Amino acid sequence: MQTKANLPLSPSLCPSPDLPPEIFRQAVAQADMAISITDPAATILYVNEAFTRVTGYSPAEAIGQNESILSNQTTPRTVYADMWRALARGQSWSGRLLNRRKDGGQYLAELNITPVLDAAGRIVHYLGMHRDISELHSLASQVRNQKALIESVVDAAPVALALLDESGRVVLDNQEYKKLFADLGVAEPAHLLLATALPDWRQQLLGQAAATLAPRELRIDRPGGAAPRWFSCSAQAIATLDERADGFYETEPQHYLLFLASDVSALRQGQEKARLAALRSLMAEEEHAAALRESLSAALYRLEGPLNVMHSAVAMLKSREPATSAALEAALAEGRAHLEGLRRLMPHAGQEAPALVNINEALRDVLDVCTTRLLANGITVTWQPCPSLPGLMGRPIQLRALFKALVDNAIDALSERGWRQRELSLSSAVVGDQIRVCIDDKGPGIPPELQLKVFEPFFTTRRQHLGTGLPRAQQAASEHGGFLELLEAPGGGCRALVELPLRGVRA
Repeated sequence: MQTKANLPLSPSLCPSPDLPPEIFRQAVAQADMAISITDPAATILYVNEAFTRVTGYSPAEAIGQNESILSNQTTPRTVYADMWRALARGQSWSGRLLNRRKDGGQYLAELNITPVLDAAGRIVHYLGMHRDISELHSLASQVRNQKALIESVVDAAPVALALLDESGRVVLDNQEYKKLFADLGVAEPAHLLLATALPDWRQQLLGQAAATLAPRELRIDRPGGAAPRWFSCSAQAIATLDERADGFYETEPQHYLLFLASDVSALRQGQEKARLAALRSLMAEEEHAAALRESLSAALYRLEGPLNVMHSAVAMLKSREPATSAALEAALAEGRAHLEGLRRLMPHAGQEAPALVNINEALRDVLDVCTTRLLANGITVTWQPCPSLPGLMGRPIQLRALFKALVDNAIDALSERGWRQRELSLSSAVVGDQIRVCIDDKGPGIPPELQLKVFEPFFTTRRQHLGTGLPRAQQAASEHGGFLELLEAPGGGCRALVELPLRGVRA
């Protein structure tokens, strides 16, 4: 048996001529990693001090023993088979073995074995280096377990969660968030919801150390007649350390944005039913008042003509037939007094206070209010809203009345006797600094020569219509700083085009 003192060194292990052999031996002996040298049969010929600290075997106890004294007999045989195949080919092998100390305690060893060759290329020794990584393995397992638990909790959470990096790319999400891809039909739901909540969210939130988006409720409209969705959304900045090697000495953190979205559609749909019922009542009352104002206005308009003729006749008769002119003048005065009485009976049109209006919501409300008429006339509706529109400062009821007048006009056109192509489509979009709404019908359309005339008060091409709906709609658009135009729709029919500036209603 050879001892540490008389162990010959293979030519491959000989130090440089400039390095004294004793320095080489002391460096190996004092290395912090457990080192052992064996013969080709794995009989231990040398161990260093770290070997004793790790295994509990002193040099006298280890030298002459086979390396198998460290085996716990629980490492899979396939691991040893792979190890010996690599060593037999003269290749180094690295892996992990479950070892046993002298006192019977187990530890996980990270092992590297290198064949030592002589000048002829034969294996004469094996150099083994290993370290106890039990604590490291335990910590790594805890991290993996915690990660698995966190991922399970996140996936089971009833809220959609997404983590965005500084470029806005989603690097982590959960199952609820993945559902939004199909539900909303967009490439990245977080981008849509964040843009709805905060149009300049990229500048305000990404890469900012203390960025926060306070919880707020958002409405997202979907095409094809699908019900709108409501989400309660919030966001919070998160800073993490740089995981790259070159970030070891750099303390600059990586910034992420944690985005949360909770679907509150079920709650809001119940509230919407109550709101829509109140809206129907309010709009019906407003329409009744508007109809009364229009009827009285029409009556006053038509009565003014005969009274003006009487006024001219009185002026002509004053010099010729004073008595007759006096009687006519009295009748004229009484007639004008009655007209003033009618004017006083006209319902007052109150001025709404401006509020932030979601145009998609206003259009959807109009469709809901008109559902009975649409179904009764067999009209199919295509709803193509912009998924997210910025709020517009306007008068909520007046804007809804504007769109309802246009939808009612389209329904009247599509309901003509014998007309078969009964299709109505509504769309919204943001164009520059304008919100554009198109209401297209496949009706008979409006001749070019009447496209401006229809906005004149009391002009109508249909019986039992006063002809004041479109003028009122045009007035509402004008009061909001926008315009209303009637055009030929693509494919035939009529298009009502409304554009409203984002700056909102005029003061």
